Amino acid sequence: MKEDTVILLSGGMDSGVLLAWAQSRYTTIHALCFDYGSKHAHKETYMARRLAQEYGAAFTEVELPFINTLFSSSLLQSGEEIPDGPYRTDSISSTVVPFRNGIMLAVATGYAETHRIGTVLIASHAGDHPVYPDCTKEFSEAMSQAATFGTFTGVKIEAPFSRLDKRGIARIGRDLGFDFTMTWSCYKGQDLHCGTCATCLERKYALEHDTGLDPTRYLS
Repeated sequence: MKEDTVILLSGGMDSGVLLAWAQSRYTTIHALCFDYGSKHAHKETYMARRLAQEYGAAFTEVELPFINTLFSSSLLQSGEEIPDGPYRTDSISSTVVPFRNGIMLAVATGYAETHRIGTVLIASHAGDHPVYPDCTKEFSEAMSQAATFGTFTGVKIEAPFSRLDKRGIARIGRDLGFDFTMTWSCYKGQDLHCGTCATCLERKYALEHDTGLDPTRYLS
């Protein structure tokens, strides 16, 4: 028997594919999109809303303004410029938003308990860079244990893509007929993907840009 689920829907390609993957597995999907003051929040939120509509998910935008005020990260509107180039610990660590996934999973767990929903889905995967400690499989499992212990309803957190890299997720998306132009990755939040920041470079790799399979328009 199918049940409802809650999904963290950022508007990016990973959570977008997760939404498409979940559509046939759950009765109703409750998509939570978090605005925590990132430079690309307006692009992500727009895409997340479109995706939720496309896949018939209930959409809720959750504002977390305290993150932009209290935390330090170049990803935030209050932070420095986004660095260009591939993921390197000495540079891309500036984009870490402290405990971001932990905070969002905590909110989603409370939402799930309130609505008597048994699972929360997150699109964390094996390709997430080690500089992001709250994206690891171990972190998701620990948060799931905390969610189960901390709720009367025993909410569980699941990361179905935890053993895949980003290219593996892209291939699942293609198998599902997923439209990647309905997603946003670039940290800079311009009209088009910049093509040079770490997330754009990872998007190019995942969508096999060098073979012509990537439908994304880039500035460079």
